Amino acid sequence: MEQIRKYFESITALTDKDWLFFSSRLIQQEFPKRHLLLKAGKTESHLSFVEKGIIRFYMPKEENDLTFYFAFANEFVSGYDSFLTQTPSVYHIETLTATTLWRITYNDLQEIYQQTEIGNFIGRHAGEHLYLDSFKRELSLLSDTAEQRYLKLFTEKTRLIQQIPLKYLASYIGVTPQALSRIRKRIY
Repeated sequence: MEQIRKYFESITALTDKDWLFFSSRLIQQEFPKRHLLLKAGKTESHLSFVEKGIIRFYMPKEENDLTFYFAFANEFVSGYDSFLTQTPSVYHIETLTATTLWRITYNDLQEIYQQTEIGNFIGRHAGEHLYLDSFKRELSLLSDTAEQRYLKLFTEKTRLIQQIPLKYLASYIGVTPQALSRIRKRIY
């Protein structure tokens, strides 16, 4: 729990009173590798902070799933569109490694917004972070080559990317596994 407090304190001042109220609503949960945190058709009920692990967002397809996001330690993770609207998700969220999350429910977060000075700031920061990551990926898909997308991902998350299966990386950058193999041969 100290990891999440340090994260918040790196972005804003946090009183002990606000932290105690906020942390009393947090639930730590551990999940094994390949666990579905959110299944398409279900409504997201948590905003989570990743203490450790790697998480993949994907749309299930008959032939090949379409991976569109990865989350790592010290990041927020949520089917945020489903969380905000309290409507069913159209994608899955799955752990790629054993994962530890600090989670807060939708209702508890609404109470934190109402009862703490810092709650709205923390919620806004988490939402902005999730939005910016999504927007950055969208721009990359429109303007970068697959090789550039791979290199950006590799340079930004070097040690963690080595733990993600190539088929998921290929899907994420919008190519087949064979095309990713060709890209990797050119680079190395």
